[in-house]
Amino acid sequence: MPALVNYRGDDDYHTGGSLCSKDSTRLLSIFGSPCKRQRISGSYSFFLEEEKKPSIEVLPDELLYEIFRRLPGGQARSASACVSSRWLTVLSNVRNSEMVHEPSNDIEMVQENDGFLTRCLEGKKATDCRLQSVVVGASARGGLGKLSVRGSNKVTKLGFTAIAHGCPSLKVLSLWNVPSIGDESLIEISKECHLLEKLDLSHCPSISNKGISAIAQNCPNLSSLTIESCKNIGNESLQAIARCCSNLQSITIKDCPNVGDQGVATLLSSLSSVLKKVKLQSLNITDFSLAVIGHYGKSITNLALIGLQNATQKGFWGMGNAKGLQSLTSLTVISCYGITDLSLEAIGKGCSFLKQMLIKKCCFVSDKGLISLIEAAESLECLQLEECNRISQQGILGALNSKLKSLTIVKCMGIKNFVQETADLTECESLRSLTIRDCMGFGDTNLAIFGKLCPQLQNLELSGLCGITDSGIFPVLENCQAGLVKVNLSNCLNLTNKVVVDLARIHGGTLTVLNLEGCRRITDESLASIADNCLMLNDLDVSKCCVTNNGLRCLSEGVQIDLQILSVSGCSKISNKSVPFLKNLGQTLVGLNIQQCNLISSGLVDSLIENLWRCDILY
Repeated sequence: MPALVNYRGDDDYHTGGSLCSKDSTRLLSIFGSPCKRQRISGSYSFFLEEEKKPSIEVLPDELLYEIFRRLPGGQARSASACVSSRWLTVLSNVRNSEMVHEPSNDIEMVQENDGFLTRCLEGKKATDCRLQSVVVGASARGGLGKLSVRGSNKVTKLGFTAIAHGCPSLKVLSLWNVPSIGDESLIEISKECHLLEKLDLSHCPSISNKGISAIAQNCPNLSSLTIESCKNIGNESLQAIARCCSNLQSITIKDCPNVGDQGVATLLSSLSSVLKKVKLQSLNITDFSLAVIGHYGKSITNLALIGLQNATQKGFWGMGNAKGLQSLTSLTVISCYGITDLSLEAIGKGCSFLKQMLIKKCCFVSDKGLISLIEAAESLECLQLEECNRISQQGILGALNSKLKSLTIVKCMGIKNFVQETADLTECESLRSLTIRDCMGFGDTNLAIFGKLCPQLQNLELSGLCGITDSGIFPVLENCQAGLVKVNLSNCLNLTNKVVVDLARIHGGTLTVLNLEGCRRITDESLASIADNCLMLNDLDVSKCCVTNNGLRCLSEGVQIDLQILSVSGCSKISNKSVPFLKNLGQTLVGLNIQQCNLISSGLVDSLIENLWRCDILY
């Protein structure tokens, strides 16, 4: 076949092949030339292979990046992110500082990225793609301020790189049970999110000292740090925090085996002027750390020491005797065998402004130590004792000879129901709140003593006490001069209607909250008395009581005008006939619990929901 001369007139020639070949036909259709053969170069071959795709997809990521950073606003960016995962990835990595805001005829509101939004991703919803979507969406809506990722192994550095680039306003970051996140992700956050104030890490085994050190060096505003069950975080991290984070006010360290005295001591001594809240739990620290706390903790207001098995009496005694905890107002000590009577006395003397104290599962604390604490800590107002079985009635009565405003006793099995002479005891005029819960030996005799010594009670909780009866509670009701406001008698199985009738008659003008859950001998008579006398009641719980539709009728016709929360859960005698009464009560209700009321049909439940649209109904 003769050679064909190129139509452009140069010296190139094309030989062989028919004009009707497949490739020629495609080229002719593209270029619109029915009579001339075109040269096929390598670049045209690439074009032919890609011609089925939209032309913009041929562009490399660098050019897409330049296009996307010039998009006019958040709506355009969000729409573009929906096209493909590739576009989403490119868009999510465009920093806010790199956006080009070109003049436009459209009027668009532009918000500063001050970190207004909060996002929480859990389980399967926590992926890199979702994080990238959060970045694109948040950039035009005030910026992301708080991010929480929980229970996921699908989040990687890719997602957190996007968060770092697109959310420089991030102030709070919480990671819980995210084993796939390591130091690289925290390093990316530290490079961009310099406004970070709160970091919460729990069960993140891939994060080590390297990641925490990067946060410390680049996030000077860090004020709150929580590290829990992170096995690769140790003393080096705390030392970095001590060097760089001069604004740290709150720290919680729990179950980190590599954290010891060296890290804790460095942190507390370096930040003694700013650190206010400290919680140390299940750590391998010794008396040395407690001594440092006692000496350098001059700014600490809240201190919690939990499960410190290597700390002894000497350490706790030294912590109190150092007298450096002059700002301490709240102290929690749980499961620490080093807390003894001697150390309690030292703490009472050394912490002159201590107002609240919780002692739980400390088996060596007895009446002697409790009374010594009460006598030494003159500012103590709230005392809570839980599972301290060496505490008896004698210690509790000794605690009443003080300025206590609130006393809580839970599961203290050393308290027995016996008669004790009270002639030498003075009234505790300051006590406003008394809670006795699940103390098996506590009975009517004990309660009568409290009734005699505490005339100004306003809040009374006697929960899970099978040893008390109507006759035991009556002296308390009769002697309360201020008027009871909140009363909880839940699961006191031996109480009857008489105690409710007496309560309503004597304190109906002040009572606002009443809990009778599980009191199986309470019937409609109690509801009738409540309806007639309790003008101020706004929260009533009669779950698992023997009340019926008639009791609810009495309640709905009563004089109270402010009942907002009502629970009749597990009341098996309440049926469809109660629905009109519930609707009448619903004029003021905001919460109604009718769970396990199986005699109310689903159709009438729907009717209740429709009529009481302002009320949150559990069914």
